[in-house]
Amino acid sequence: MKVAVVGATGMVGNVMLQVLAERNFPITELLLVASERSVGKQLDYKGKKYTVMGLQDAVDARPDIALFSAGGTTSEIWAPKFAEVGTTVVDNSSAWRMDPTKKLVVPEINGDVLTKADKIIANPNCSTIQLVMALAPLHKKYKMKRVVISTYQSVSGTGVKAVQQLENESKGIKGEMAYHYPINRNAIPQCDVFLENGYTKEEMKLVKEPKKILNDDTFSVTATAVRIPTAGGHSEAVNVQFEHDFDLGEVRKLLSETPGVVVQDNLDTNTYPMPVYAHGKDEVFVGRIRRDESQQNTLNMWIVADNLRKGAATNTIQIAEYLIANKLV
Repeated sequence: MKVAVVGATGMVGNVMLQVLAERNFPITELLLVASERSVGKQLDYKGKKYTVMGLQDAVDARPDIALFSAGGTTSEIWAPKFAEVGTTVVDNSSAWRMDPTKKLVVPEINGDVLTKADKIIANPNCSTIQLVMALAPLHKKYKMKRVVISTYQSVSGTGVKAVQQLENESKGIKGEMAYHYPINRNAIPQCDVFLENGYTKEEMKLVKEPKKILNDDTFSVTATAVRIPTAGGHSEAVNVQFEHDFDLGEVRKLLSETPGVVVQDNLDTNTYPMPVYAHGKDEVFVGRIRRDESQQNTLNMWIVADNLRKGAATNTIQIAEYLIANKLV
């Protein structure tokens, strides 16, 4: 399997290489691809040095699969060029997610929608992935009516510049700012840019993407996304109103039986999900599972995942694994 990692020098690209190695992804030839300013750099994969190449050279090499994490603009221009030469692209940007001609996939939930004809496949937003991993089994059983989400998102979701800002501020060093405001000892109620409706792009991704993944627009979603001073891992407080009533024991059982979901919910031992424990892991962690006593058939829960792994790199690679296992590439 000839595999290209596009955006190999970035934060997610770096994690992709870690995950590919950890999962022993079947690679016969690895192409590490980045923008012109990174061409010629050397990167390590499984103890071997690889030289970073440019996008056109990678297209000319006709890889079987291209794993993209190079930003929306790059994806819009280059994903079709790879697809034209027969490469299957799995794209981690927002470029193709809401395109009606492209599949938006979390393999554990809707991998079965993929076919050989899908040459550009979209990886959902990091916050969406961990959300739908927990919601999908509950929606199937109880049918969701309305979801209210508040996120507490790591600076790593913004990128290396934001991680550096937090590190600088925590040490009292003045440096380049990724945000309009200090992030250390602060919470910024803005993830991405504001839209005309007063919501941010991140919030609207949480509104729209779950409906596409679950292939159901009968439920409503509203979201508030907040950036907090954690270095890795996104957290979400989620309130879900269902059409049918539920039993809390059954909810925990359904979640614990869902591949890729781990229930951490023991109040006697103060056990609940936290970013510090999700770091470096591929699972989605769910806890603080309790009934909303103010409204019928409504559940509260707390969802945490490593946004660079299951929220980005791991899910992208799992899509590629699904394609190979089902002979779709």
